[in-house]
Amino acid sequence: MKKFYAFLPFLGLFLIACEDDTTPPETTGPDPVEYTSGSADFSNYVAVGNSLTAGFSDNALFIDGQTASFPNMLASNFALVGGGSFEIPFMADNLGGMTLGGNKIADNRYILSFLGASPSPEIIEGQGSTEVSQKLTGTYNNMGVPGAKSYELLAPGYGSVTGVAMGTANPYFARFSSSESATVIGDAAAQGTTFFTVWAGANDILLYATGGGTGVDRAGNLDPSTYNRNDVTDPNVFAGSLDAILQAMTANGADGAIANLPNVTDIPYFTTVPHNPIPLDAATAAYLNSAEAYGAYNAGLAQLQQLSIITEEELKKRTISFAAGEGNAVVIIDEDLTDLTGFNPALINMRQATADDLLVLTARNHIGTLADPDIPTSINGVAVPLTDKWVLTPEEQTIVENALTSYNQTIAGLATAYDLAFVDANALLAELNANGFQQADGSVVDATFATGGGFSLDGVHPAPRGYAIVANAFIEAINAKYNSNLPGVNPLDYTGLYID
Repeated sequence: MKKFYAFLPFLGLFLIACEDDTTPPETTGPDPVEYTSGSADFSNYVAVGNSLTAGFSDNALFIDGQTASFPNMLASNFALVGGGSFEIPFMADNLGGMTLGGNKIADNRYILSFLGASPSPEIIEGQGSTEVSQKLTGTYNNMGVPGAKSYELLAPGYGSVTGVAMGTANPYFARFSSSESATVIGDAAAQGTTFFTVWAGANDILLYATGGGTGVDRAGNLDPSTYNRNDVTDPNVFAGSLDAILQAMTANGADGAIANLPNVTDIPYFTTVPHNPIPLDAATAAYLNSAEAYGAYNAGLAQLQQLSIITEEELKKRTISFAAGEGNAVVIIDEDLTDLTGFNPALINMRQATADDLLVLTARNHIGTLADPDIPTSINGVAVPLTDKWVLTPEEQTIVENALTSYNQTIAGLATAYDLAFVDANALLAELNANGFQQADGSVVDATFATGGGFSLDGVHPAPRGYAIVANAFIEAINAKYNSNLPGVNPLDYTGLYID
């Protein structure tokens, strides 16, 4: 476990004074810490990135979450050594929903409901008051834009209110962009920035992963205008975009810090729902194994194996079998399986999930429901296979891992090329997932969904306490690079879960 106080500087040594017999002893204590910025100039700090920079939490952006963003925590430290004000494009309320022309375009945030059989996230009630067309004025230091991919931070018109309705612009940026044709990086770099942070690129992979791999790997395609939202960005497009971002942010000599990207398999969105959550009684298991259900499917596979059309290994992989009791694996569609429907139309690409498959968090509310309310046996995940969007298969995970490896190599290389502080967020989140971080009071912040304190209820974005751990990682890297001695923040000062 890592101690939070490892991020804090020593508070000084106690002084021992020698006194004569006639002088009363003086009360001594620790020397006050004199914080220094080292070689960095924090007077005008600007943060660039996506939802992780904006303070997105519980599946929404809202005032309290923005206040608890890691850049705002950094700004509180920078203020100790001459840092200026840190302006945030606040949402209008703590609900998080948005409208455009009075029509809802984003839901409110999640809260934990205790009304059901077990605590579960639900959307908080209320009418959000954030209307996208009511543009904010002025400049903002937190330029984190939820949903933005690397190349979109450079896209003209990404903050167009008109473009939001057309699906070509981002509603979060549209609220505070300087003009209809503005770019995120243009607005960020035009502020006379003296220090910046960049944590960008997560969505270039994440949207593919959270969509269960329903997008396309665009490696080799250098034209992002042809991409869909869930596609994986070509590594060269990512590298070119990030280089352009850093060119703009350092053009006037600003120093900064950059973080690499965490592995999505370390977040609760992919680690919470088991592959085998189905309990069955003996009668139901027997029915599912019979010729009226999957027995006929299994027999068709066996026939193809006997004809050497499929191997024994593939037969074993595709055979579906249930047993009485707990721990039955869900049935999924796997598009990477050999298409056998030309031999037998009933032999669709399905199999039971294994421990190597990652079920998405939202599957917890889908598995066990009825695909057709009028058919009691149409149970999703059992009689009705889960479609691709509910599971990230090993083949899809490989696509994610390959992109992540390439992106992080680019980030590390550019950190060196631009002489920036480097934050290994990948290792940080892996440690949060594997062991957690012990706090000063003996508690542990980890990645357990809803109760660990590290992640919010969407299973993707940190909770405020998790963002504090991220902030301390940035502070540690900044102190090491620029010889500053910023103290960091105490994660226990921030909540691990919003309760209302």
